[in-house]
Amino acid sequence: MRVIGVRFREVGNICYYDPDDIDIDINDRVIVETERGVECGRVILGTRELSEAYDNPIKKIIKKADLEDIVRYEENIKKEKEAFDICKAKIIELNLPMKLISAEYTFDNAKVLFYFTAESRVDFRELVKILASIFRVRIELRQVGVRDETKMVGGMGSCGRALCCHSYLSDFVPVSIKMAKEQSLSLNPAKISGVCGRLMCCLKNEADTYEYLNKKMPKEGVAVSTPAGESGVIVSTSVLRQTVKVLVTKSEDSKEIEEYSLSEIRIKS
Repeated sequence: MRVIGVRFREVGNICYYDPDDIDIDINDRVIVETERGVECGRVILGTRELSEAYDNPIKKIIKKADLEDIVRYEENIKKEKEAFDICKAKIIELNLPMKLISAEYTFDNAKVLFYFTAESRVDFRELVKILASIFRVRIELRQVGVRDETKMVGGMGSCGRALCCHSYLSDFVPVSIKMAKEQSLSLNPAKISGVCGRLMCCLKNEADTYEYLNKKMPKEGVAVSTPAGESGVIVSTSVLRQTVKVLVTKSEDSKEIEEYSLSEIRIKS
């Protein structure tokens, strides 16, 4: 099946749609139906055969966005800022233990979605009633986690660059403390945690490479023979350089630390 890839928010998930024989280019705006309602999205993947497994049914696009649709889309963005301010004021007024993150209008203005974080479940029924009377549309409040909050808000990482989740990651990838260990990083939480307080997403970037190289690397304390036929013990390793430092026995009362590549040493059985 021929499909196009559509994204509705910056660095959001890519959804696939049937272009229905309409001439569509990358960066064009299209009007499509989503689970949230009618939306205006940007085409980021041109027409192609769907080569990967995709669980959701492939729907046809409603139409290619015209000038009127673009104007409406931009007006909705302005209205979202106003909706955010109103909702935030009402949260403070009702003294609700929640932090508002963002507000989004569906393209057809049938619904306003408010995203928030909270330490526990919040009874926001009264807030929904008040917002519904103000906006006269369907109101939906969604509680999100700290990682989703950081992805929406954005910021700068400890590397000095824009956060990965906000700049290019469409989905969150599983990250574990094992990845930090394999990369010989400090296990101090302050060193390996991102702005969200969770393990940094970038730990995954080189995880596969380190896993592959670590499998080839002997462990410290392993007895080896050097190219000169001398015996020694590995005292440290450099995974990326694929080298080891060996404590070589020169004589009964003399030992020296020498560096070798993996191809130069022989592990003793």
